[in-house]
Amino acid sequence: MPKLSYAEIARIEERRLALGTAAVVACAEPIAGGWMAFDGEGSWGNFAAGLGLDGPVSSEELDRLVAFYTTRGAEPQIQVCPFAHESLLRGLAERGFVLREFENVLARELAPDEDLRALTRGGPGGLEIVRVDPADDAQVRVFIEVSTSGFRPEGEPITPALFDITRRVVAHRGSDAYLALVDGEPAGGGCVEISGEGATLFGASVLPRFRERGIQQALIVRRLERVRERGCGLACISASPGIPTERNAMRLGFFMAYSKGVFVQCSENSQRPT
Repeated sequence: MPKLSYAEIARIEERRLALGTAAVVACAEPIAGGWMAFDGEGSWGNFAAGLGLDGPVSSEELDRLVAFYTTRGAEPQIQVCPFAHESLLRGLAERGFVLREFENVLARELAPDEDLRALTRGGPGGLEIVRVDPADDAQVRVFIEVSTSGFRPEGEPITPALFDITRRVVAHRGSDAYLALVDGEPAGGGCVEISGEGATLFGASVLPRFRERGIQQALIVRRLERVRERGCGLACISASPGIPTERNAMRLGFFMAYSKGVFVQCSENSQRPT
């Protein structure tokens, strides 16, 4: 059993998510114990998180959330933790928000003396995982191209919005980016952000020709080592239910901590009901 309760894990991770996203987007404001973030059309950074963990969420705060997005021409979107106050879900329903998808949050506690490398076979021969230097523009560009490859159709070029926010993530002082090389050739990459009591592993992809060779697991282990190096004892991974990332994480000792809902406001319900 984990030392922390599921509710404690959720509070740590949701606050990290809210603060971490706010730090890398163009515009963000605190609200109801969390943050709402906006980064422009096409960016994944257009959502609110961390609301309702400290108590009720008022009607005025939810109206402000809706206005924050609609005045910028964006769809209001919010991630809702199961431990948030019930007033949050009630207020969202009154404003026409609907569930778009679920996201699972897996967690793992780290022991100081655990041999993390023993968890995996280490990947293919010639594998090297290097920390990306944010000041090395060429290396950063390679990392962005490889690490975002799993978040767009194969062969499709990276969008400016995705490139820009990923570059800001790499430069963020709380983040570390890792590039996987096989015989010197870029094969995959992923990030880790460490903030306070918690850390999260995110933004990882492996190029199609290098998949099913243990590279993703090796990237997870190297980032877990970084979490421990930074004196943090809790790591999380968020993933859509059933995808390979979830399976790889559970093989390496992660457990299901909680599921959360991603809610959006339908355009026809953009005005608060009277």
